Amino acid sequence: MSILDAFILLGGIGLFLYGMMIMSSGLRNACGDRLRVLLAKATQNKGKSVLAGILVTVLMQSSSATDVMVIGFVSSGMMTLMQALGVIMGANIGTTVTAQITAFNIGAYAPLILFAGVILNQFIKNSTVRHIGAIVLGFGMLFEGITLMKSVIAPLAQTESFINLISSLSNPALLVILGIVFTALLQSSSSSTVIFQAFAVQGIIDYRTAVYLIIGAAIGSVMPNLLAGLTSNRQGKRCALLNLLFNLMRAALILVLITIFPKALELIQSISPGNVARQIANTHTIFAVVAVLILLPFSGIIVKMTEKLIPTTEREKRQQEERQLIYLTRMNLVPTVVAIEQAHREVSRMGELAYENLSTAINCFFTHDSSLAEQVETTEETVDYLAHAIVDKLVELRAINMTPRQLNRLYRMIQVVDDIERISDHAENIIEYELQVRENKAHLSESGMEDLRNLSEMTKQSLRLSLNIFEQETFERIPQAHELEEKVDDMKDYIMEQHIVRLAKQECDPSGGIIFTDMAIDLERCSDHAFNIATALR
Repeated sequence: MSILDAFILLGGIGLFLYGMMIMSSGLRNACGDRLRVLLAKATQNKGKSVLAGILVTVLMQSSSATDVMVIGFVSSGMMTLMQALGVIMGANIGTTVTAQITAFNIGAYAPLILFAGVILNQFIKNSTVRHIGAIVLGFGMLFEGITLMKSVIAPLAQTESFINLISSLSNPALLVILGIVFTALLQSSSSSTVIFQAFAVQGIIDYRTAVYLIIGAAIGSVMPNLLAGLTSNRQGKRCALLNLLFNLMRAALILVLITIFPKALELIQSISPGNVARQIANTHTIFAVVAVLILLPFSGIIVKMTEKLIPTTEREKRQQEERQLIYLTRMNLVPTVVAIEQAHREVSRMGELAYENLSTAINCFFTHDSSLAEQVETTEETVDYLAHAIVDKLVELRAINMTPRQLNRLYRMIQVVDDIERISDHAENIIEYELQVRENKAHLSESGMEDLRNLSEMTKQSLRLSLNIFEQETFERIPQAHELEEKVDDMKDYIMEQHIVRLAKQECDPSGGIIFTDMAIDLERCSDHAFNIATALR
């Protein structure tokens, strides 16, 4: 193989990968957020989780993209490890569709498909048609990439040195390892499987060699998810490990089965006699389906193994307790009055978490304790999760026969949930200001820091009082809450004036001044949201 041939091969791989990416992007844009919603709503039902994984992966043409989304959902608490495993299993089946598609020899039509995709994507104004054009364009690129790869691979079938090299790799273990490494480098099992198909079509490798390579490819496909897991929290890391364990078990299971039942491979070959590309595609799909059918009943064991390898900390246990509804359960079994009261208690619990988060963020800002910043981010995720879960339940409660007064109370509680979530968002902003102070070495004067401390304490008092009024419905204390909210506004205006004076005297630098201003505004807005909470149910 000459240098030019190597460049053409790399170009074909690049075009194939880019085509898959464009197809995936076009499908995501055409479907909007429906794919994410589908995954997020995968239930405890294992079968539905698997089907969701298959559907989303077929549409996105990337099991890695599906798995990365799953890691994000698990990290944020929107999906359990059990649900995630079902989706991961489905993704392993869905990704085999690419090999089924590429087994069709339609490379000759790739230029026409490319032309049609460009016309739809570049010359039509309708956004939906443009997204469809991107899908068609990506599809054409995918097959054009395969054509380029085949044009370079074909002469290798006549190269004695290359044939000898491939022939020396007869050991199944070595072939599996090669499949793992090759796929990990490409970051795509679909791409490596297509290349193995091309090798087989040109007679460079036989069917059985390809079988062991695609078994390894299934393990190598986990690499992008392991990398994604490195940047996520412990639950996200568990999800990435869960994916690895499943694929290792899948590989071991398939190796055992084809060793015990060697005739199984002959049976698969007999489905498409004389068409090695289709035989490899069928093998890829059948292996995935068989592995899921056998391992699905053992999902609980796989999850427990993952949790043993990455144990749950005390902090995570508390987190798990917080990230579930305590009072809004079995609402269809209780009277309407009780359901409304349970909703009130759930919203109050969420408010306490937001208060704790704001207090922790303020403490982090003044102490520069980075561990507190991580705590704020974790609690913010919990508040976000509860906000969505509570609002969903409150919307469901509308189906219960309610009086106009009860409905009004329900809608006002939805508004309170929004105010509480905003307060937690401001807490997250505050830890970002602390990070800016440390990274940029911004200077805030002692008097400026003292002003922010005073404003912070008054804001916390305002929120504490408002949450008590909401929880206990002591509306006679609303004037007190209003007075406190006005004091926060006045103090914010006062310290801003003092800040301008300090800037004029060059007692603090401009970067520190921006942080001072932003934090003062965030604190004042927290007080505004607090007063909304106090008056919501009046």
